[in-house]
Amino acid sequence: MKDNLKILDNIMDSYKLNNTEKEELLSMIINIFEHEEFQKRMTDKFLHHSNITLGYHILQTTTITYILCKKALKNKKDIDINLALNIAMMHDLYTVQWRKNKIGKAKRFSNLHGFRHPIESVVNSFNWYPDLFRNNEKSYELIDGIIHHMYPLPVRRIDNSIYNELELKNFALLKNIDRKYIDEMIKSCYRGKIGLYSFAMPYSIEGKIVSSADKRATFNNYNGIANKIKKIERGKYE
Repeated sequence: MKDNLKILDNIMDSYKLNNTEKEELLSMIINIFEHEEFQKRMTDKFLHHSNITLGYHILQTTTITYILCKKALKNKKDIDINLALNIAMMHDLYTVQWRKNKIGKAKRFSNLHGFRHPIESVVNSFNWYPDLFRNNEKSYELIDGIIHHMYPLPVRRIDNSIYNELELKNFALLKNIDRKYIDEMIKSCYRGKIGLYSFAMPYSIEGKIVSSADKRATFNNYNGIANKIKKIERGKYE
């Protein structure tokens, strides 16, 4: 984990967080970061966009989320920064490597990784961090933010927990989720319902912030203009 802490530190440095900000951000996400499943996603067994690891992408998204939340708070907006950071840290905790991996494939087009992985991420997150859901009056906002982080791209709707219609790679873990939270998943998926999909944007402002941060992080990874993007994001302090 020591090497991965250094990677996180380098990411925060690249976005010019000062020491106080870095300490605050780390304190807010350490309970998720230190989990063995998150640490696995910091390895090359979980490559994401471009040639970066999934964990690296998540930490980028989380750092950008932190910056955007601080900007919103500075502008007197009512933001739950802990909720936003939890969504960011959980948004892509899907089950298996999706690139060049037969196990990650789906038989049906409607169940491709891009459509189903937000549901897998909720299922894994609940199993690995149940207290962050059960002890949270904003559990619906947390679930909804994870599910709709790909907006405006759709997510495959989940209708029940009996049949694996989505070809989830972690379907067996659904049995560990309390009925209340399965119902919240289904409720979230029925927003913006069109056929098998939900085209809804995140319900909460925190979810919207993470959705924006995720796209910025992905854009940074696919393009050679990361420094320009970082300067724009850092403009909150100017």
